[in-house]
Amino acid sequence: MILNYIWIGFLLIAFIVTCFQAFLFGNTQIFSDIMNATFDSAKTGFEISLGLTGVLALWLGIMKIGENGGIIKAFSRLVGPFFSKIFPDIPKDHPAMGSIFMNISANMLGLDNAATPMGLKAMKELQEINPKKDRASNPMIMFLVLNSSGLTIIPITIMVYRAQLGAANPTDIFLPILLATFFSTLVGFLSVAVMQKINLLNRTILLTLLGFMIVVAGLIFFLMRLPKDQLAVYSNLAAAFILFSVIISFVVLAAFRKVNVYESFIEGAKDGFQVAVGIIPYLIAILLAIGVFRASGAMDFIVDGIGKFVAMLGLDTEFVHALPTALMKPLSGSGARGMMIDAMTQHGADSFVGRLVSIVQGSTETTFYVLAVYYGSVGIKKTRYTLGCSLLADLAGITAAILIGYLFFF
Repeated sequence: MILNYIWIGFLLIAFIVTCFQAFLFGNTQIFSDIMNATFDSAKTGFEISLGLTGVLALWLGIMKIGENGGIIKAFSRLVGPFFSKIFPDIPKDHPAMGSIFMNISANMLGLDNAATPMGLKAMKELQEINPKKDRASNPMIMFLVLNSSGLTIIPITIMVYRAQLGAANPTDIFLPILLATFFSTLVGFLSVAVMQKINLLNRTILLTLLGFMIVVAGLIFFLMRLPKDQLAVYSNLAAAFILFSVIISFVVLAAFRKVNVYESFIEGAKDGFQVAVGIIPYLIAILLAIGVFRASGAMDFIVDGIGKFVAMLGLDTEFVHALPTALMKPLSGSGARGMMIDAMTQHGADSFVGRLVSIVQGSTETTFYVLAVYYGSVGIKKTRYTLGCSLLADLAGITAAILIGYLFFF
């Protein structure tokens, strides 16, 4: 229901802003821009879904091999003690546990092409145990908020863009991004835990979170000791090695257990095609609202207003140049990426603004895209408090990104 109001709100705000620009400022071209945005959004939504088809077929095929070979079930047992506390409604040893773990792990390593199919697989499995098929269950909400908070250990893509745009040290934003995305995920997790009355003082939860912090700190220590110009190279190599190792290990272990690997892959790949087709209308709907909102100039009005307010308070306004990226990030991944690149091009990759937009880009995930695709794939219409907790995590991540940016680079 909340997405319905958001969708209508975006369209109405875009219409009002467009009328103001046309009739008060004489910008009649804006109506053509708005209509072009609607067609472009529909085309983009279809192209994204089409592009996902092959990736979904590949990874859902691999996941089906892992499921039939018992590997996903083994992952379920591995993460069972912790996940059973934060996902209490998922039955013990259910395959959804393994799929959720695989998705979160892929996101942390920046493996987007693998994370989405694994996440959609998890949603399908969660829907099987969902008593109300059109309403988001508690495990779905926890999973999607963790997913949309975008915890990333190795931000490969951002480092590559910085290198292409001439940054002297493309990896200098590595630690700030890790810190910002950690705060985003932590706030998202805590907000859902409060809503679902999860006992945060549970020994298993506390020890797991502590262990995770130690691992992250150790990884930071290790990566920061690598030569700066080789960090991105090592990150890419590690990501490719991990992905290929997953594929080979799934195939070998399934074959060892006498599973028909080829037939299993085909079975999963067929599901991937059906999922890709199913999300097209949901994706086009959300991209339409975002595209019109952006083309109307509403985003520019918001950013300009914030800039003037900050100036009135006598505060530094440098961070305002990063706000278009921050405001676009929950709405559109490609839009936020374009604004990040534009800011680095205008101000320089090694400028304060150039570094800040990189941290903002890596601080959180594309919330509306995630909700539209994941909930759309299983036909969920009532999302309950998913969006509220996700946007709270986004706000925490973006706020942390700005503060950390000033701490490290100003």
